[in-house]
Amino acid sequence: MADAKYNRLINEKSPYLLQHAENPVDWYPWGEEAFRAAREQDKPIFLSIGYSTCHWCHVMAHESFEDDSVAALMNQAFINIKVDREERPDVDDIYMTVCQMLTRHGGWPLTIIMTPDKKPFFAATYIPKMSRFNNYGMLDLIPRIQAAWKQDRSKILASAEEIHDALTQSAAGAPGAELAPNLPETAYEQLSERYDDELGGFGEKPKFPTAHNLMFLLRYYQRTRDHHVLEMVEHTLTQMRRGGIYDHVGYGFHRYATDREWLLPHFEKMLYDQAIMALAYSEAFQVTGNSRYRETAEQVLAYVLRDMTDPQGGFYSAEDADSEGEEGKFYVWRTDEIREILDASAAELFIRVYNLSDEGNFLEEATRQQTGANIPHLRASLETIAGEMKLAPEELADRLEAARQQLFAVREQRIHPLKDDKILSDWNGLMIAAFAKAAQAFDHPDYAAAAGKAADFVLAELRGDNGRLRHRYREGEVAGDGYLDDYAFMIWGLIELYETVFDVKYLQAALELNEVLLKHFWDAENGGFFFTADDGEALLVRKKEVYDGATPSGNSVMMLNLLRLGRLCGKPEFEAKAAQIGSAFAGNVMQYPSGYTLLMCALDFAAGPGREIVIAGEPGAEDTRALIRAVHQEFLPGRVLLLRPAGAAEPEIARLAPYAAAMTAIDGRAAAYVCRNYACELPVVEVGELKELLGK
Repeated sequence: MADAKYNRLINEKSPYLLQHAENPVDWYPWGEEAFRAAREQDKPIFLSIGYSTCHWCHVMAHESFEDDSVAALMNQAFINIKVDREERPDVDDIYMTVCQMLTRHGGWPLTIIMTPDKKPFFAATYIPKMSRFNNYGMLDLIPRIQAAWKQDRSKILASAEEIHDALTQSAAGAPGAELAPNLPETAYEQLSERYDDELGGFGEKPKFPTAHNLMFLLRYYQRTRDHHVLEMVEHTLTQMRRGGIYDHVGYGFHRYATDREWLLPHFEKMLYDQAIMALAYSEAFQVTGNSRYRETAEQVLAYVLRDMTDPQGGFYSAEDADSEGEEGKFYVWRTDEIREILDASAAELFIRVYNLSDEGNFLEEATRQQTGANIPHLRASLETIAGEMKLAPEELADRLEAARQQLFAVREQRIHPLKDDKILSDWNGLMIAAFAKAAQAFDHPDYAAAAGKAADFVLAELRGDNGRLRHRYREGEVAGDGYLDDYAFMIWGLIELYETVFDVKYLQAALELNEVLLKHFWDAENGGFFFTADDGEALLVRKKEVYDGATPSGNSVMMLNLLRLGRLCGKPEFEAKAAQIGSAFAGNVMQYPSGYTLLMCALDFAAGPGREIVIAGEPGAEDTRALIRAVHQEFLPGRVLLLRPAGAAEPEIARLAPYAAAMTAIDGRAAAYVCRNYACELPVVEVGELKELLGK
């Protein structure tokens, strides 16, 4: 133990582990010390995996890990290990797969009991302190497992070996032939079958944003011009923005909705959700020109800049659902509070527009009782509401914004939920991509600056002298070797950033990180990327993942990255590697293509028609910027974009993309070259001519 008050977790940097540093449970961090203790004391390991902003992790901690009687049993029966899933996604992925295999469901907190050599024989998620409804609680479960370990060890070990064999088999994947060309159509049909045409989104409840589904559908619409596809996207984006899953007072999206109506969220805010949602709303604006989508993306990014950005430029990971021990307390409102803060007219307007009531619309999750607390949400567009109230839409918007600012100022005085301020390479890569994409779509240089500052931070602080990424930064300390997602998401962000600001160092960095991946993560036998490096910590299995869940998988993102880098730099060998990723996972993907929507985006890019667009001109000159803007504002998911600076005999970009070297300005004017498979149209100098070429 660290001392009488703290366990070993007090020496960790993870906010999640530090939350448990005062537990009476004798926690170890994941590491050899714990495994050695388990072997020496001949005890099984109780592995608990969660994250700092997980509501049910807090519940189990309060009920059991802070309870002296439960802790005494745990300390007697087990060696206890706590893992932050965000710091060790490799460990989490393996044991979550085990939990899903054994119980057919998953989630956090994840509870695994395993042998000292890390082989699991029991899996569950949240376990209550007391037994109820024929489910064991901790006080009954621990003695039973302890007795079985002493009296029926051979049966436990045989079960652990069976589970390990099944895990090894599942990790091998199901390679197949080339991906069928009709997979995007099948993915669309599957999404369409699950689509909620009344309330938007997919499935019943709970409802997750899963914005990469919408990014795929935007590409499918671009290809088919099927208006039902666009309607699915627009209706879903609109319903999410109106619902309680969106923070109407402080901006940003909560994790997911527990109901079909998007009203009642789990209130934690994750950085990756903000990033992928901002990407989807930015692309929807490019497709439709609807200013509501731009406004939503800008509000999400405003939230990230205000609350989730480190002074050095990196982005924090998450904000908790709970404050003062209650989920959602920071975010909900009573009508008497509203009337106290706002003048009478503004209060009644806000209450009416955002559907608040004296009884409250926020049901306490356990009892389903009304509490008098309200989650602000909209039931119609502001234009419709303005019409009903006989107000000009602009007047209604102005009055609501004034009220929102007053409420936000008061809310800032409340006790805030915990902010998980660790900086992760992978989630920062997603956020860099989102800021860069928004900078392009909205011609917003401040977003480009935010993306650049974050990229510079990650490349300076989370990249070692050997060129390899680390996973986590907090309070000046870096930890964890980079995983596939760290590289894949950062490469994505760096490509978007290069195509926004055209600083060659970002494209160069993307290529260098890509080289590390191909050297240390590529499966030379079957294709695709492993989640961990060939010289990383040896775990039960070395997994490859392609399912696009809450975040897209590293393999899906890398398929698209390789295609884009291949086109940007004229490297067909990268495109061949992308095709091998598709083949490596074809067996899984062809069974259920709508589970792999970011990979469907990569397939869409590969199907073409691709465009290599080179703008040749003086960087920063208005004619150059006008041509770049013309490309940026269009939704062109199959294009890549380079800048060939005018006047440079050997421009730096020519070293990375030799085909661009010969493309020059014309008679001192910036020129645009639009190529398909490196066969180029005649250059144009007028924005209208460029738009005509892009529209072909």
